[in-house]
Amino acid sequence: MALHFELVTPERLVRSEEVYMVTVPGAEGDFGVLEGHSPMISTLREGELAIYASQGAAPERIALDGGVAEVNENGLTILAEAIGQ
Repeated sequence: MALHFELVTPERLVRSEEVYMVTVPGAEGDFGVLEGHSPMISTLREGELAIYASQGAAPERIALDGGVAEVNENGLTILAEAIGQ
């Protein structure tokens, strides 16, 4: 079982893949999303996404400059204002 994850900026779709978990820098604090997470929407602060490809894997980190996260039955979508390179 896997979580469908998409990362989108105003310019393009950056990623669309199946992952184990993503830790997100929410405006109220970091939160983790696994498959089956309850639906929610959160604004994001400047910070880092931590993307875990599989359970126990080292995370890949991507810097964000804010945005919005939506979790629904289809997975997690991050609409980022911008991402660091």
